[in-house]
Amino acid sequence: MASGIRVVSVVDAIADALRDAILGGELGPGAPLTETDIATQYEVARPTAKGAIEKLVADMLLERPNHKTARVRRLGPDDVRDIYRTRATIESEVLRQLAAKRLVPDGTREANAAIRTTPDESALAVVKPDMAFHTALIDGVGSVRTSRLYRSLASEVTLCMAQVQGRHLLDTRMIVAEHAGLLDLVAAGDGAGAAALLDLHLSRARERLVGALGGVPGPEADAEITVALAD
Repeated sequence: MASGIRVVSVVDAIADALRDAILGGELGPGAPLTETDIATQYEVARPTAKGAIEKLVADMLLERPNHKTARVRRLGPDDVRDIYRTRATIESEVLRQLAAKRLVPDGTREANAAIRTTPDESALAVVKPDMAFHTALIDGVGSVRTSRLYRSLASEVTLCMAQVQGRHLLDTRMIVAEHAGLLDLVAAGDGAGAAALLDLHLSRARERLVGALGGVPGPEADAEITVALAD
């Protein structure tokens, strides 16, 4: 029997399409999504449209207070800081565990190579391989529960990444170089160094996005990291 085939329901397919539109910037923060509009656009029944909306509300990409019209979630500075700090807590511990074994997980270098080959004008195309890189690190420790916990944050993390890249807040070469630095430190068994580099890597993106969203960015926004830039 063929493997690797993902069979999805109509609800899942519509939710995936809407997710791509949100993360790709076609549906901006605050954009309304009604059951009627979705049902008409995708030629499905309203309960199906409702199911797709409910999935995205559960994924924290849409908000629907008191059963009013669902809208694309609008992140504020406090949201961004909480999301990044939560993921940093998980990822830094994962890096320490990987470094203790000098284990560079499968898929990390491939994901970083995919970022490297992304055209400069396609900033949003960086988001998928960037997320793949960090998810591969998490999965590398071989803990089902840790992977599940991280995936519970995945939609919000990806939404932050999409806003960072959509605003061109980070240079792609810098992302690639810092990812490579993380893997080198893991391979060398330097868990503390890898965790420190991760903190700088994430906090700079976090504070630049905070500033772009109208908050007051911390000094991390201008942090300099000494790593060799990718060609």
